[in-house]
Amino acid sequence: MTNVSPLPGRDEDDREWHGRAACRGLGTDPFFQPADESSAERAVREEAARQVCAPCPVRVECRRHALNSREPYGVWGGLTEEDRRALYARAG
Repeated sequence: MTNVSPLPGRDEDDREWHGRAACRGLGTDPFFQPADESSAERAVREEAARQVCAPCPVRVECRRHALNSREPYGVWGGLTEEDRRALYARAG
């Protein structure tokens, strides 16, 4: 994602994927829910974000980051907040 600061304790190799992301330069609006967004608007925004993520060359790294750091918000690597919660629940 763009405009994301490096997380504390991460090494340089782990964050180099940000520069190769398909979302680079798009800003965060397509990936994070504004406070006043309706559920219908959210579905449209999340689908648009997934379409950006689908061909992304670093989708796996982005998804891994989101799952490992338990990102609470946004679409990361094509996974929504709900997608990630479902994966955490299945993992037990």
